[in-house]
Amino acid sequence: MKHWPSQLFPIILLTLLAGLSFILQNAVDRGDPPVDGKTRHAPDSIAENFSILRVDENGQLKYRLIAPYMEHFPDDDSSLINSPTFVSYRPNAEPVIISSRHAKVTAGGDVAFLWDGVIANRQASELRPAMVAQMPDLTIQTETGFAFTSSPVEITQQNSWLKGTGMELDNNNSTFVLRSQVTGLYYRPGAKP
Repeated sequence: MKHWPSQLFPIILLTLLAGLSFILQNAVDRGDPPVDGKTRHAPDSIAENFSILRVDENGQLKYRLIAPYMEHFPDDDSSLINSPTFVSYRPNAEPVIISSRHAKVTAGGDVAFLWDGVIANRQASELRPAMVAQMPDLTIQTETGFAFTSSPVEITQQNSWLKGTGMELDNNNSTFVLRSQVTGLYYRPGAKP
């Protein structure tokens, strides 16, 4: 008479050892990515007191970015900037100067997200007085000359003022649009309040 349990014991033991070997092999060969710094969000370079200039296809200055401190991150090719000043130039018009306490610039520098005390200042010209817009945040599309925000905005020009929520700014055409909840007071240039 044969004893089946004694004959099955070695087969069960070998199957169990094979399964454990497979589990251990997978634990060892997990395929962890190499630790080279490109997969974690840590700066790979720092710049202090820098200025970046961009010119158009005709060699004319398009914009300038100035800041005291910047960190670049290789994982998403972005940069965090402290106290940036963005100056946008147009032919035959005064520059627009935009500043904030913080900014993040995306890969390629096409989009800049500014936040914490954003001030946009169009300098005065012979034809019109200076205009200042204040908002908590602003997204700038650097190559197109377009900027926008969904936040509250306050715009002043001499004694005149406008307030609203959400704004679109087109630097190429020197126009801005307040999207909603707009209130204001307008004085003709030279008029007394």
